[in-house]
Amino acid sequence: MKKFSKEEIRVLINLLDFSKIKGELLPVITQDLENNEVLMLAFANKEAIEKSLETGFMHYYSRSRQKVWKKGENSGHFQEIEKVIVDCDNDSLLMTVKQIGGACHEGYYSCFYRNFKNGKFNEIRKRIFNPKDVYGN
Repeated sequence: MKKFSKEEIRVLINLLDFSKIKGELLPVITQDLENNEVLMLAFANKEAIEKSLETGFMHYYSRSRQKVWKKGENSGHFQEIEKVIVDCDNDSLLMTVKQIGGACHEGYYSCFYRNFKNGKFNEIRKRIFNPKDVYGN
């Protein structure tokens, strides 16, 4: 797990361009360290990025709940940061993580568990946990 110093965090935050997206949120693509599978796409504000880098665990900003949350705080399915990669415009992040459990709240390892074929969505992955067992109703 990678943790960053206060100085490294300050430098990165100052280099990122939060101005392009309403609410100063950056898209964050999260990718599995072991197999390069895309696990999820979420958003992060400055606070979420700072908490992620300070703790070594992914934090995101929930647009529906209007707050920062730590991935795995309810499920125990944490994401340990390994690498931080920034796009060419400094307005998107690619976070490479060690995924513990499933990334998807629907019970799949990745949020990208369906394809679109023959006019419908088709599951292409198996569910690895029952969401009701983890989150309740």
